[in-house]
Amino acid sequence: MTAKNVCVVGGGPWGLALAAAVGRAGNTAHLVSRRDGVLPEGARKSTLEEGCKASRLIVLAVPTAVSHEVARELGQHLGGEHYVAHGVRGLVGADLETVSDVVRAETPARRVGALGGPVLEADLLAGKPSVMVVGSRYPEVNEVLSEAFTSSSLRVYPTHDLRGLEWGSALVGCIAIAGGYARGLGMSAGLVAAFMTRSVNEAARIAVAAGGENLTLLGLAGYGDLLAAIIQDDRPEIALGRALAAGKSTEQALAEVKLRVEAVELVPRILTWCERHDLRTPIFRALGLGILGGHAPETLLHQLMTMPHV
Repeated sequence: MTAKNVCVVGGGPWGLALAAAVGRAGNTAHLVSRRDGVLPEGARKSTLEEGCKASRLIVLAVPTAVSHEVARELGQHLGGEHYVAHGVRGLVGADLETVSDVVRAETPARRVGALGGPVLEADLLAGKPSVMVVGSRYPEVNEVLSEAFTSSSLRVYPTHDLRGLEWGSALVGCIAIAGGYARGLGMSAGLVAAFMTRSVNEAARIAVAAGGENLTLLGLAGYGDLLAAIIQDDRPEIALGRALAAGKSTEQALAEVKLRVEAVELVPRILTWCERHDLRTPIFRALGLGILGGHAPETLLHQLMTMPHV
């Protein structure tokens, strides 16, 4: 087991991009995947057992829906010496568990972390200059994550606010749908900017209520991530928002995007959670009950322009 080996669990586009970044940093990525295909330079196909034996650092890149199942299986091969981080943009179940909570519940690993920020999957895979945020309460986890991913084309910024990073990544995914919707309606750049700014402020209040820090959402893990998302026409959340603005139903829009958008299922759970915690979230309510609920664009725009200042 060496720091030069990193086990990446999940062979989807994001998992391949992370494996490519590991290889570009001069390390070996042990990729655990059920898929076949060309591996990026520096990656090799491994079983879960092989990857965990060879690597101290394990990185999860799987959908939230299977996080408990994957973590449970992973736990059979882990010990307290392992570090486990994830790059999952989502929260689990009705109680909105973070994936790091799931890892701690299902495995012996206690030193956990997460990846986030404005890094884009396509840029990471292609080796274009990028920035990533890594978060953990344990400085040694942030140090190992930085060593695993830092290269001449990828700069890594650490944070101790793991909770804020995880919630921020999930909330930005939701806001991005609204950003795509606003662009699809042809809103002016100034109005889109105002809407996105208020959205991040609202997301910051939610993240703080969940135990994160306000400044995390106002930095690379929040604003930075959203700025990267809003200019990506092919990002699933943006494409979904534009399809909804064109009058498609949520089901039709998802079929058009042809990719799973975790935020669609997450938004109503966030709204329920906010109601339980007595949080006023007008923009997320407009997103969940209006944009995803199929309200007329004129009605939504009127609500957004006339809602009280918060």
